[in-house]
Amino acid sequence: MGRIIAAKSKAIMRDVAELEELARASDNQPLVNLRLGVIPTVAPYIFSKIAKDLTMHFTGLNLKMREAITSKLIAAVIDGELDAAILALPTSEPRLREVELFRENFLLVRPKTDANKPVPKPEMLREMRLLLLEEGHCFRDQAMNFCKMGSPNTQDIMDGNSLTTLVQMVAAGFGVTLIPEMAVEFEGRIPNISIAKFDKIPPQRKIGMVWRRNSPLKDKYFEIAQIVKSTKS
Repeated sequence: MGRIIAAKSKAIMRDVAELEELARASDNQPLVNLRLGVIPTVAPYIFSKIAKDLTMHFTGLNLKMREAITSKLIAAVIDGELDAAILALPTSEPRLREVELFRENFLLVRPKTDANKPVPKPEMLREMRLLLLEEGHCFRDQAMNFCKMGSPNTQDIMDGNSLTTLVQMVAAGFGVTLIPEMAVEFEGRIPNISIAKFDKIPPQRKIGMVWRRNSPLKDKYFEIAQIVKSTKS
């Protein structure tokens, strides 16, 4: 019974969200409210810039941001709890419209004592104790794919809940990790680490914005995506 009630409640929330969007779209009103989700490996590094640009473009905008892992953001957008979300693509979710914002490379973070050593090949990182984000983070999966890792032995792995934690662990000598380029300005301030680019073809991620495909405000959300894209470039 509880599951049935929860499912019906979500359906009602979706209907209410669609009605609210329809009302805003039909009146051709300027965007007043925006509930935007952002994944944790993006939010700390660009959200202040995004917020500034969006509030300048949409006068009086009430911007509410939620930071969460990809699976939770996708569910929240589909259920009408969020209007849009910035996350790693693709989502493989047919109910969502995806627009690519930018692509960025991953960089290697090592102890400072390794700064002059050759950059290891991806498969060698498995032997160097690669520090990963907790399960559920798409960045974890991307790092494992790059290093050609299967399901890691949990006894041999150390993980953290943020990139800052991982970099601090590197500084303490526990291993190496990967960070996206956008994180360098902030995470690179941590002492006793070195940051290096990979040779040949570097690992990369594609970041985009998603919203409900049938949203009456889809044109407005596309406009927002273009603003975010210009913020990053």
